[in-house]
Formats: sequence, C-alpha cells, structure tokens
Amino acid sequence: MHRKIGKLFGGLLTALCVFFLPLTAWAEIVVLHTNDIHCGVAQNIHIAQLAQYKHDLMKETPNVLLVDAGDAIQGEPLGSLTEGAAMIRIMNSVGYDFVIPGNHEYDFGMTRFLELAPQQKCGYYSCNFLDKRTGELVLPAYKIFTMDGKKIAFVGVTTPETLISSTPIFFQDNEGKFIYTFCEDQDGSNLYAHIQAAVDEARAEGAQFVFLVGHLGTNGAISVWSSGAVAAHTTGINAIIDGHSHEQYTRVDKNKNGEDVIIAQTGTKLATVGKITIHDDGTITSELVRDLPPPDPAVKAIVDEELKKVDDLLGQPVGEAKVDLVTDIDGVRRVRCGETNLGDFVADAVRATLHTDVALVNGGSFRAPITEGTVTYKSLATTFPFSNTMVVRSISGAQLLDVLELGAMNYPEENGGFMQVSGLTYTIDARIPSSVKLNEQGGFVEVTGARRVKDVMVDGEPLDLTEDYTVGGTNYIMRNGGNGITMFDGTPILRDTNISDLDAIAEFIKEQGGVVGKGYENPTGEGRITILTE
Repeated sequence: MHRKIGKLFGGLLTALCVFFLPLTAWAEIVVLHTNDIHCGVAQNIHIAQLAQYKHDLMKETPNVLLVDAGDAIQGEPLGSLTEGAAMIRIMNSVGYDFVIPGNHEYDFGMTRFLELAPQQKCGYYSCNFLDKRTGELVLPAYKIFTMDGKKIAFVGVTTPETLISSTPIFFQDNEGKFIYTFCEDQDGSNLYAHIQAAVDEARAEGAQFVFLVGHLGTNGAISVWSSGAVAAHTTGINAIIDGHSHEQYTRVDKNKNGEDVIIAQTGTKLATVGKITIHDDGTITSELVRDLPPPDPAVKAIVDEELKKVDDLLGQPVGEAKVDLVTDIDGVRRVRCGETNLGDFVADAVRATLHTDVALVNGGSFRAPITEGTVTYKSLATTFPFSNTMVVRSISGAQLLDVLELGAMNYPEENGGFMQVSGLTYTIDARIPSSVKLNEQGGFVEVTGARRVKDVMVDGEPLDLTEDYTVGGTNYIMRNGGNGITMFDGTPILRDTNISDLDAIAEFIKEQGGVVGKGYENPTGEGRITILTE
C-alpha cells in the first residue's frame, strides 16, 4: 500500500467542517482514533501519551471516545511472541472504547483471534464478518454511545481483502472450503449492502451520528472495497475512520446522495492521532494531532514491562550488517513494487537454507529494513514479524510464470504479492496492462491476455513452462495461498519444515561468517528484476 504523508502544520492537519445540525445546548463530543498501530507503541507517539491525552480532554468535556480501525496486535515481536496478548493488555490499559479487527488481527489463526476477542474489554466489531455455515455475524456490527443525550453509533467493517492478505486457510475448513466471509464480491455491492443495513439499524435505534470505523484503505486497496467507494455507495454515514493503507489524511468525500462524508486516516505506528469533534453547534471537524502531553505513568509502566519481556528474548546478536538493507526508496515501499537489496538477501537466505532451484519472498512480508550495525533476533523479528515457516514445493514453469504475473499485476502500485526472488531473473513490461483475472476471494484464476512478465531465466537458462522446479518460500505463500496464490494448489509439497523465516535468515548470516554486505551494496539490488516503463 502507498503511504501518502500530508503536510502537518503545527502538528495538525485539519479538514473542512462538513455537517450542520440544528443548534442545541450540549457539550462537544470528541472521538480520538488510531489505525495500523502494528505494535508500534513506543516509536512515534507513545501510546501512553495517547492515554494521557484522553484523560486531559475528559477534564474539558466528559464526552471523549477512543476507537481503533484495526491492525493493532501484529507487526513487531511484541505481537508475534505473545500472539497478540501483549497488545490487548496495552490497549485495555489505554482505555479504548471501540475496536475493529483489521486483516492482520487474524494472523495468529482464527482460533487465536476468537480467544483474544473476549480479552479486548471494549470488544471487537464488524458488520461484514460472517460465518458462512450459519449466515450469522461473528462479531456485533455496531455499538451506540449516549453522550449528553445524543446517540453516536460506531459501525465496524473489515476489508474483504483479509481473505488473501491474512492467511487464507485460517478462514477455511479442513477440506479447503471457505467457511468465513467478509462479504466479498466483484463489484462491492455485497459489502455496501451489509454496511448500509448496519447503518440503517443504528439510525432506527435513534443514532443521530454514525461513524464507520473501517479497515478499508485508499491507495493500493482494491478499489471497490476502498473507503471512498464505500462512502460513494452508502448513505447515513457522517464520517469514516479508516485504516489499512497506512496513509495520513483527513478529507471530505460525497455519499450516494451527494452529501459530505469526512474520511480520516492517521498513518501507521502512531505517527499521528486522529481527532474528530462534534461541536456544540452541530458542526463536525477532523484533524490529525501530533503534539501530545507526556505519557500516562501507569500505562507507560505496562508498556515498558511488555517491551522488556521481548527485549530479553530477542536481544541476542546473530551478526553484523555492513550496509543498510532497505525496504523503502524515495518514500516508496519499493520492496512491494521493485527489487531491493533486502529482498535479494532474504530470498538468497531462503534458497540457501532450503537448497531449492528458486526462492520466492512476497514483498508484503517485509515490515522494516535491516540497518547497518549489529543484527539481533529482535531486528530480524521486526523485519519479519509473522513467524512463518519454510515450505518447498515442486512447481511447473507455467505456474512459476503465473505467480510472477500475479505479483506484477498492480505495478506501479504497491502489491504485497510482488515477488522478490533468488535463483531467477525476470522482466516486467509495465507498458502492457495487466490481464490477471481473480475470483471473488481475490484468488488467481488465469491470465486472459498479454503477459507483463517475460524473459524469465532460471539459473541462467530460459524458463521451461513444462519443466518442474523446486521452489521454496514461507508457508504463507507456498502452502496457505496468501496474496491470492492459488496456482500452487495440488502441486507436490516436498518439504513442510519447522524452520522459521527468522532461523533461516540467522543461519544464512552465520554461513556468511556473521557479516552481511558483500554483494548487497546496491539498495536497488543486483538486477534480478527489470521493469520496462517506456
């Protein structure tokens, strides 16, 4: 997903006032919001500062609520080592009032999510997450708060992309049949209908204001499931508190009837905090806040305790990086739309560990660079927080070509399924429109026209579409169908190892004499991926 960073004037980015309701004598209602924290509780704004900010605002008006738009419990060792429990404890200490699951709340499996959900004191909400076996919602759709005699409803919604951006088998039965749905379809109408039904029900219960808290996204999101598309196809929503695409903005879109809808997103890892205010004259404003008070001591103590547990486990060094291994170049997450030296390095580590012809590493698995200096298990776990294991399959040349085509379909947009590679080289002709066809769940079906990917070479020889190759990667893409990779279904699994991605990388570093650098000096990689744009 692209990250659009808005200019923040004096720590604030303010949207226009967009709603005018009859004048009444009631106090302001303040809605603070976060999204895509990804366990980043102490990197930008400390989450204990957010807790103190809420306390301070409540001295001015008791009508303060705090909501989160998903992807909080995963993204760093704090999440992966505790399977989300540490973040739930921290969020409870901060005092969240309404929380939704993003796609990555499911990364530890459905069983684990259903264990964590009741531990979240305020509960999880989603109007479009259903159990297909019963047709019933897994979570409540919305919650109504009454403040100063006014009712404000929050409706939760989770992107249907969850079926492919988390691990698909988590939503399937033992026979590979999907038993959970997020109301996915080709044109978005199913999603819009479920959102509208929840909004209408909340309005019927007397809600004067309805805020949609959605993990939907804008740039890089599937267009029919984006926050803008949802706004344009629904009515009755005053504001959409968004997440998923890691952007910073507050803007005004139009709904189905041409009425204004505020849409706001705060970035990631608490880069900012959102603040939506319903003023006493009925107007609504939105802003992003950066300058927060000093941390709440009690919350900070809890955060420090949880982080120390992680540090004690992960502080052990595994080697030294002589160069910066990068994910981003010029403000773009290039690892999701082009080659980087980190992509080359990790793919080489996977291939060396598994002794395969080819290694594939999806760009979405990289969450942080590896900077020059000491490399520890902690730094590796920050880069790769998903705790994946390694799998080897026998893949035909035709299927290998398909997975590269799938990864290149969104270029120049970022794509979590973009493939970093070892053992092969390939060219993407971006002048050719993508003709990849997907099913309703976002899984690969076929390529219906000209291909973007060409000139694929394996170990210096042209790809043979009829030949079988040993291909290694994480269980996420090689066994579990992540990023819509369906073309591997039914192919032989040669090895389903218990080797973690972290162990594979750590072992590779040790095999290099504990030093990383030679051959990886160029941030844009050694030329394994060529992209034609003119």
